[in-house]
Amino acid sequence: MIDPEELELTTTELFEQSLSESKDKHYILRLYIAGTTIQSVTALRNIKKICEEHLQGRYELEVIDIYQQAEALTSENIIAVPTLIKHLPLPLQKMIGNLSNTEKVLIGLDLFPKGSLNTTGEEDDEKLSRSS
Repeated sequence: MIDPEELELTTTELFEQSLSESKDKHYILRLYIAGTTIQSVTALRNIKKICEEHLQGRYELEVIDIYQQAEALTSENIIAVPTLIKHLPLPLQKMIGNLSNTEKVLIGLDLFPKGSLNTTGEEDDEKLSRSS
């Protein structure tokens, strides 16, 4: 008979499983910014750093300046900038803010399972939302 406790994965095993699965995925990201505002420049710098460290060669990042392409706001239902949208892999994910909380961004990109990192205690004006 199989002991049910042996079937439960440890947090470390879940983390390693998630990490290995994420290495095969290609990410399509869009960052909506408002010109060269401090928040927009910070968000761009942060997402580039995160992508280079965690998605080396497995991502496409399109940067859309709402001052240049205002029609993009309505097509993607953008209500605040900067906003990062993860189109692929599914599910669609939107992150609003300057993306300075790396842990929250990694969870939002599904690079780390929710609850595996300590995301409390950092104030960074950043929100995560899932869209179906």
